[in-house]
Amino acid sequence: MLSCRKLGYTCLFTIVNIMILQFTVYADNCNTARSSTRMATYPIESEVVTTIEKTVVPVPVPSNSPRLLPNDVSQYSRNGYGAWRAGAGLKPQKRLDIMTPSYTGTSVTKASNILRFFTMSDIHITDVQSPAQTIYFGLQGQAGMSSAYSAIIPYTTHVLDAALQTVNTLHKKQPVDFGIFLGDAINNTQLNELRWYIDVIDGRDINPNSDPRSSASTDYLRPYKAAGLDRTIPWYQVLGNHDHFWSGVYPPTERIKSTFVGGYVLNVGDVVKDRANIDRQGYYTGVVDGSTPYAKIISAGPEANFSTPPKVNANPDRRSVSRNDWMTELFNSESGPIGHGFSRDSITTGFACYTFEPRQGLPLKVIVLDDTEKDDGIFGKNATGASGSLDSARYNWLVRELDKGQAENKLMIVAAHVPIGIGSFMWDVDSSPAEKALIAKLHTYSNLILWISGHRHYNAVTALPSPDPVKHPEYGFWVVETASLRDFPQQFRLFDIVRNSDKTISIFTTNVDPAVKPGSPAAQSRSYGIAASQIFPADPGAPYLPSGAYNAELVKQLSAGMQIKIGSYKAPVRK
Repeated sequence: MLSCRKLGYTCLFTIVNIMILQFTVYADNCNTARSSTRMATYPIESEVVTTIEKTVVPVPVPSNSPRLLPNDVSQYSRNGYGAWRAGAGLKPQKRLDIMTPSYTGTSVTKASNILRFFTMSDIHITDVQSPAQTIYFGLQGQAGMSSAYSAIIPYTTHVLDAALQTVNTLHKKQPVDFGIFLGDAINNTQLNELRWYIDVIDGRDINPNSDPRSSASTDYLRPYKAAGLDRTIPWYQVLGNHDHFWSGVYPPTERIKSTFVGGYVLNVGDVVKDRANIDRQGYYTGVVDGSTPYAKIISAGPEANFSTPPKVNANPDRRSVSRNDWMTELFNSESGPIGHGFSRDSITTGFACYTFEPRQGLPLKVIVLDDTEKDDGIFGKNATGASGSLDSARYNWLVRELDKGQAENKLMIVAAHVPIGIGSFMWDVDSSPAEKALIAKLHTYSNLILWISGHRHYNAVTALPSPDPVKHPEYGFWVVETASLRDFPQQFRLFDIVRNSDKTISIFTTNVDPAVKPGSPAAQSRSYGIAASQIFPADPGAPYLPSGAYNAELVKQLSAGMQIKIGSYKAPVRK
């Protein structure tokens, strides 16, 4: 301080400038710096469009670039990984798959708008300093799993923040009736992950640094103020497997629960090869060194490589939450509705299913179904905790709600985390009922229009036609999956349901890329998400590359009763 006084105004001017540079804030109308006393914010790009107007297309990695490992983050850019360009928009493809074979849809016009909502899924808010993540099992690139690690993980709160701001801007252009989050809000059942998730949606101050003995200077751990979802948009929540299972597939053992809040990095067997290894040791799972600009992974690898067990600074807020705890925390939110769909009884019983009707007077209800595995850890022969599953209690509840909606002449949407009818081993063979029987039952409800879900981390639209498509096409319905905000393509969906002039309805489903601003943490996350898709082996089932987007108009035949009911519905005038 003495030397500063001697230097006078010049020194003071220099200090102020350094402070400004260290706490740069993205402004709405400019990119100028602000005072360090103000919490950082990260507004999005001014141009907000859907993938109908413009897409995000990865730039291929140059053929002469070396193959990188996932944690070679500092080498991504210099070797051409993670770059993207603007691509052409995608007009919606008209799908008649569940209509009678003779239906053409020619000369059909839109009669009225019924409903507009958004879905987001698989956000996987991640505490990268937690001693109980499974980072090590994702570090091997072609032999690893991007679900265990990719360079995106320090930026999960920032992606959500940008996506919500994108929704807010679209809402100003055309009002959104509600939003629904389709599960896997958090990555590892941790309380602090769940608080970050809720607080980002609520627009509160976010401190992604979970190390209680450090102060963060890196962009991904620096405290900031989230923008939050527009308070006029109610949002609802679905339970996902990562929300109540360790790593998304295992009920946490007592040893793992103690590791969450303890001071040592988890030492566990190779759980990728054999789930029984959860009770063994052999590999330290690793953490992110939050002081490094590229989020260097430390304390990861075979136990034999370490002379002493690696340590972290313990944090009790990392504790693992049960599904009851998870629902309880949703009541600690400043946005609506209270509990975000769940009732107080849900907290007591752990029954994570409910219904809601999004617009007064509209004959439509949403049935929110928990189709994740039970917490007892007793899974089917070919299943893991990531499989879809029902038990008799949830199935009987679902049937009652479908029966009630059908009797009341209401259109129905089932919102669940795990999709159905996608032709893969996604469902537990010991589910009650089995997937085939479940679909057969769903085909008895003419008013069921949609099953919406996430879980697989990419967009897909699957038609499940009526067993009698010629005489009764109204018994068919659509399964629509929403991609993950964590992994490329990092998109959410808009749904617009409209009544047509020929007594059908059209469900327009449109992908949206968050409108990230160059230089922001959300823009960095997109680059890392693209890089991960270029490093890890491509999923052969992942459709709609290179942008990952798919926009469609899904046509559904209404029953005679619903034709009358929907035909008489008058949507309120929106200002």
